Amino acid sequence: MLGTTEIIVLVVVIGVLIFGAKKIPELAKTFGKAKGEFEKGKIEADKDLKEFKEEINKSSSDKEVKTD
Repeated sequence: MLGTTEIIVLVVVIGVLIFGAKKIPELAKTFGKAKGEFEKGKIEADKDLKEFKEEINKSSSDKEVKTD
């Protein structure tokens, strides 16, 4: 059974064979940028969802006050 270290080494070796040693840093940079953009989008979506929930709660509490 392969351990974590062996799997990482195997993935790196296969990556070098497929893409070449010069292409690996460029791929890592692109992956890092994509991850950063994903995190920004996730934070923005969470913020929008929170604002939407607050708006819904506010409008429902306004309706409850008016019906009394």
